[in-house]
Amino acid sequence: MPALPVTIRPMTEADLERVLPLEHEIFTDAWSLSFFGEVLAEPGSHALVAEAQDQLAGYATFLVDPPGAHLTNLAVAPAYRRKSVAHALLDRILGTVAAARCEHVSLEVRPGNAGAIAFYRKHGFEIAYRWKDYYRDPVEDALVMLRFLGTEGQEA
Repeated sequence: MPALPVTIRPMTEADLERVLPLEHEIFTDAWSLSFFGEVLAEPGSHALVAEAQDQLAGYATFLVDPPGAHLTNLAVAPAYRRKSVAHALLDRILGTVAAARCEHVSLEVRPGNAGAIAFYRKHGFEIAYRWKDYYRDPVEDALVMLRFLGTEGQEA
């Protein structure tokens, strides 16, 4: 599928009425409204929404805490998958963390999520280690993936 024109912008509290149902549709261990509110208020936390055709196509949250950054959530609505929405979100995240002079970005992913693992590998992430019983619903290990950035704050 060709890339879809997507607008990436900071998430606001007003976006949560669209983000929360998508979060619950995609993740079995979905974040709560109060947790998203905490993320929006937390210093160093960033939240983005991707919009296409005036619809919520996806969203992402991440923490910038140099020398590292942590991708905490990235989701794409089923109707917008394989249309470069996740790529657009990840590009914005990598640009932000590079500008903050972060040396690396980490994330967790379920071992059974082959699509996400392949996506992150395609974008320079490597599996660093397995975190036993990280997820709760259902209980499952996490694969911790890392991407190292250039020493000058530029992407490697």
